[in-house]
Amino acid sequence: MAPVPISAIKVGHVDDVQELRKGKSSHIPARFIRDTAERPALDKAILCSDSIPVIDLSKLVVNHGIDLEMMERIEKVAMEFFMMPLEEKQKYPMNPGTVQGYGQAFIFSEDQKLDWCNMFALGVIPDHIRNPKLWPSKPSDFSETVETYSREIRKLCKNLLKYIAITLGLKEGVFEEMFGVAVQAVRMNYYPACPRPDLVLGLSPHSDGSALTVLQQGKGSSVGLQILKDNTWISVQPIPNALVINVGDTLEVLSNGRYKSVEHRAVTHKEKDRLSIVTFYAPSYDIELGPIPECVDEENPCKYRTYNHGEYSKHYVTNKLQGKKRLEFAKIMN
Repeated sequence: MAPVPISAIKVGHVDDVQELRKGKSSHIPARFIRDTAERPALDKAILCSDSIPVIDLSKLVVNHGIDLEMMERIEKVAMEFFMMPLEEKQKYPMNPGTVQGYGQAFIFSEDQKLDWCNMFALGVIPDHIRNPKLWPSKPSDFSETVETYSREIRKLCKNLLKYIAITLGLKEGVFEEMFGVAVQAVRMNYYPACPRPDLVLGLSPHSDGSALTVLQQGKGSSVGLQILKDNTWISVQPIPNALVINVGDTLEVLSNGRYKSVEHRAVTHKEKDRLSIVTFYAPSYDIELGPIPECVDEENPCKYRTYNHGEYSKHYVTNKLQGKKRLEFAKIMN
């Protein structure tokens, strides 16, 4: 996801999953029940942390430089927000034409299946993507905490991109120079426990449109994040105090496929709730993007066209979550 002025359309009434959970009913509304082929085979899920590289930045993500107290604070204000009464949260609605606010995004039709998740998303940088009316007054330290946390995550993303540039044989500052005033957004996802986790998805399969996505999984959260590897869904075991770094579509294009955006989804748990804090880091909407010339050669011919990043972001948020299908926008078709 990347926040742009034009985005998904919210259609009709959408049940709030926290309110459904409060009812203690085992009934799952039909709009949440996935078609058989889409249902998560939870009994067959592979739990594998060995294949997920853990990078220690103090040696070259653990030791990522984000203060652990800060990570606890962002989780605290996020949980306090989600635990407020529904009428209070609805003061900050994700209205039609936006992907910011409280609710569900990427809803385009009355019969579209819904995710078992409540979201609260905000544009952070640059100023023109912000909607001040959506920044809540409660909890009282919410805005300050998000601002401070976002600054630290921004430093981390810049640092990571320096190392990625080096692995590509490029100058370490190439991405910062190219991105201009980078776009940054934060989204908080709350997945209530679900009586039938085998029938629903917490978040539909997709890749992110960003360059990098930084995921903080809430302390004590159940296993929920899954990545698609070799056509098999692999559950990512949360590591205390570590952050998950996802490569987004933008970095796949810039590296001409040498870095691949990861297709991922979220599943739910029968008894445990789950919280995640997600930061999206992407280039300015004004710039033209395409494969970096140094990443194109006879062995790795150009796979993607040059395009305006704002146009791609608009394309991304006006199509439903459907694996990596939205990356076709940029692909050169043979």
